Amino acid sequence: MKRTLWWGGLCGALIGGIGCAPANDSTVVADHENAPPVYGFEIRNTFPHDTHAFTQGLQFHDGILYESTGLHGQSTLRQVDYQTGRVQRRVSLPERYFGEGIAIIDDRVFMLTWRHQTGFIFDRHTFRQLGRFHYEGEGWGLAFDGTHLIMSNGTPQLRVLDPDTLAVVRTVTVTAAGEPVPYLNELAWIEGRLWANILQSKRVAIIDLATGIVDAWIDFSGIRGPDYVMGTEDVLNGIAYDEITGRIFVTGKWWPYLFEISLRRG
Repeated sequence: MKRTLWWGGLCGALIGGIGCAPANDSTVVADHENAPPVYGFEIRNTFPHDTHAFTQGLQFHDGILYESTGLHGQSTLRQVDYQTGRVQRRVSLPERYFGEGIAIIDDRVFMLTWRHQTGFIFDRHTFRQLGRFHYEGEGWGLAFDGTHLIMSNGTPQLRVLDPDTLAVVRTVTVTAAGEPVPYLNELAWIEGRLWANILQSKRVAIIDLATGIVDAWIDFSGIRGPDYVMGTEDVLNGIAYDEITGRIFVTGKWWPYLFEISLRRG
C-alpha cells in the first residue's frame, strides 16, 4: 500500500561531488525567525551496503533498487538486492568518467558524470547503453518528478529538463529563509517535494520545486552511531523512495549500511 506525505504547514506526516569546499551544517540552516523547521529521524530497518560503493545516486523503481557510484575507474550503475546488499547487475563507465546521480523514466536510466558534461542513458533491464547526452557545466544529482528531470550541479540553482530532448526548460534557485542554499547534491522526488543532500553536511533539504523554497530540513546527525566521525568523503549521499511501500532509504559514500528511515518532528 502506498503511504502519502502531507505538507500542511510543511510538516512531514511520514512518521512511519569531490573538490568542493565543505558545507557545514551551520551554513545550510539560516539563523532567522523564518527558518524552515528541522526534523529528526527514526531508523526503521538496517540493511547491508557495499563499502566499496562511492554512492552518487540511489533510486527505487518497481520495487528494485538502483545505485550509481563515482570515482575515476570505479564508476558504475548497479542493480542491488537491498536486503542483502548483493549487486545483482552492474555496468562500468569508461575510466575517464566520474559517475554521478541517476534518474529512471520507464525503462531508461539517465546517469550524469561530474565534469565531462556527458550523461549516459541505459536500458533499465539489461544495462545496455542506449545513448548519451550533453549538458553545460558539472553534473551532480538527478531526479524525475513525473514530468521533468531535475538536475543539480553543486550550486543553489537547479535545472529542469525536458526528458525527451534534455533541453533546459527552466531554472530554479533554492533558498531557505531568503538565502541561497549551496552544495545541492544527490536528489530524490518524494510525494511532490524534492529532497536534496547538501554536500558534506548531515542535512537534507525538502524543497518546493515550484518556488525553490526549502520547506523543511532533516537532520541526520548520529545516523551512523555515536562512534562514527564523518570524514571528508564518506558522507551522507543517497536517498531512495519506494513508491510501492512508501518507505524511504538513505545511505552514504562507502557506508556499510542502508537505512530505512521515517521522519520525526522536533
